[in-house]
Amino acid sequence: MAQAMAGATISFGLVSIPVKLYAATQPSAGISFHLLHGKDGSRLRQQYLCAKDGQVVPREEMVKGYEFAKDQYVTFTSEELKAVEEKATQAIAIAQFVPADKVDPIYFDRPYYLAPDKGGEKAYRLLVEVMRQSGRAAIARYAARDRLYLVMLRPVPGAQPGASGLVMQQLLYADEVRPLAEVPIPEGQSSEAELKLASQVVEQIASDSFDPVAYRNDVRERMQAEIERKVAGQEVAVSAAPEQPAQIIDLMEALKASLAARGQPAVTGTRELERKPARPAPSHSARPKARSSRG
Repeated sequence: MAQAMAGATISFGLVSIPVKLYAATQPSAGISFHLLHGKDGSRLRQQYLCAKDGQVVPREEMVKGYEFAKDQYVTFTSEELKAVEEKATQAIAIAQFVPADKVDPIYFDRPYYLAPDKGGEKAYRLLVEVMRQSGRAAIARYAARDRLYLVMLRPVPGAQPGASGLVMQQLLYADEVRPLAEVPIPEGQSSEAELKLASQVVEQIASDSFDPVAYRNDVRERMQAEIERKVAGQEVAVSAAPEQPAQIIDLMEALKASLAARGQPAVTGTRELERKPARPAPSHSARPKARSSRG
């Protein structure tokens, strides 16, 4: 059973809904390593050294500084930083409701589940249902951990009928997302023949739904298997690097090869790509004889 991380209150209009936050992801499922001394296997301890005299600096002598120019800093005390930090009220104040599909996923950050706390069950169900029926999500500000987060609340279906819940998706602020205009993308257009072949390749592996269970973290599973071999005292087998497939430079040939790999013929419907046999040149014997000038 999941453990609640914190309590919060959703507010919109004059309605307040007490909720509990639960982690929606499991970062602990990853594999992490510790740094050890290769000589004796002891854990290594991180220390901070002064760049000027090379001495180890204890934590009580550290201050935070902002570099406003090259090697020039303004420093802040803990009291000065607390003065500008957001008061952690644990309030999730809804500012507006927007169509759920109008929020670009590029703004998505960490997700959390929200469940009703004691006394908030009825209002929680009402909020979930009205958002589900309207197809809208809620954009809100969440004051927690001395910060003011931008979040989106969206309804998600539960395992049981009538058990839909809320996901609070932490969002990035606009200035945290770089515009695509900063990326050099050359202009150009695809030909009709290329589009038709590419559409066939897409349809080969198209699906009407996404099943995350169908995808596994192969690297993590291989690493876990090797860790178990090491713990059992066995040697780790180093496999040879897989051979890289031959690279096809021509786009049309690459699309056709993709279709052929799955046994599907390429259908373009364009005259440019129809492989008609070349018409043989007429032989000298087939040429019409020149008319005689004699009467």
